[in-house]
Amino acid sequence: MSDHRALDRRLVLEVVRATEAAAIAASQEMGRGDERRADTAASLAMRQALDSVAFVGNVVIGEDGDDDVPVLREGDRVGSDEGPGVDLVVDPLEGSTLCAKGGPNALSVVAVGAPGGFLRMPDMYMEKIAVGPGLPPNIIDLDASPAQNIKAVADARRADAADLVVCVLDRPRHAAIIAQIREAGARVMLINDGDVAGIMATTRPGSGLDMYMGIGGAREGVLAAAALRGLGGQMHVRLRPRDESDRLRAEEAGIADVDRIYRVEDMAPAEILFAATGVTPGPVLRAVRRIPGGAVTHSMVMRGDSGTVRLIETHHDFNRRAGFDPAAL
Repeated sequence: MSDHRALDRRLVLEVVRATEAAAIAASQEMGRGDERRADTAASLAMRQALDSVAFVGNVVIGEDGDDDVPVLREGDRVGSDEGPGVDLVVDPLEGSTLCAKGGPNALSVVAVGAPGGFLRMPDMYMEKIAVGPGLPPNIIDLDASPAQNIKAVADARRADAADLVVCVLDRPRHAAIIAQIREAGARVMLINDGDVAGIMATTRPGSGLDMYMGIGGAREGVLAAAALRGLGGQMHVRLRPRDESDRLRAEEAGIADVDRIYRVEDMAPAEILFAATGVTPGPVLRAVRRIPGGAVTHSMVMRGDSGTVRLIETHHDFNRRAGFDPAAL
């Protein structure tokens, strides 16, 4: 990686252009009730933007192969076919239902790393627990109870359990976890979707979130790990196969032990570029704001090796482009 500078600093702005393009395209469908249309718009815009970047990109985690979205699926090639070879994990619209309903926490996300650096995850469920930076190593334990994890984090922060807020996806499968969190004395913030945004929020002072617990998508887990490479924090995850077909899917992805616990460093390479742009409002990123003749986007970009995190507000003037296309940003 370092020999050919695949993750040159100049690529940072190229990558965030792709998330900006996808976010603006998705924002045009925000609140219209059609999540497929929003997802397709974001995917097409991101694909077009990525194809202008000077690298040879391989999408290792992308849109579900069963989706109607025709682009940015696993195995797709992106980029200008010039420059270094890289692997990409993409989610043009993380939280398509949120976008369609006008709810919070929808993002456009891209992570770029060296070939073979990302853990290949099948499209299935994953159990997760995450906390932000500034805590002792291995402070969380996926095999421990919610109460034990809450106590460990509270003690490390010299706080009471009642001071902690735990983010959980609002799903029937989490009824027991939610009850245990409340019984332990901590508070719960339920979110409808967008666990990548929820995990990212645990790393940001002032977000109001201290921990994340629950079961969500495995591919979203890899994206969250990529974000934590730059933002700091800890996460433990484990696949949760529902049946034998899930176990076979994991085996086909090269995962022999579905009970193994993975950490951030197992899922995402140290040298990484990560970019996210807000589509709808969230605790980390603001929404795309439509203005006459343009839009304003709010993005976060980071490099995993340096830990540099930048928040970028970009003003897009559509009037200077005849026949505006979000991917041409």
